[in-house]
Amino acid sequence: MKDNLRSEYDLTKLKKVGRGKYYKQAMAGTNLVLVDADLAKVFPDSASVNRALRALCDAAGKSTQPLRRSIKKSAHRKRSAA
Repeated sequence: MKDNLRSEYDLTKLKKVGRGKYYKQAMAGTNLVLVDADLAKVFPDSASVNRALRALCDAAGKSTQPLRRSIKKSAHRKRSAA
């Protein structure tokens, strides 16, 4: 393989970049799921998968919103019980 870098580049001054250096940042908040090849043809991207899963949740009567507890209600219950 021919070295085609310019002679003014000093490779000894470059910082070493570790493999997977930004892996954690890239995956933060990401859920990775493997889809079988036959389904990948039908659902080619994450948007199509998300639409299908939301439709399934709607059909099953399941909410896609996370359950939230009110801090005020919990604090009120504790005071009422005391």
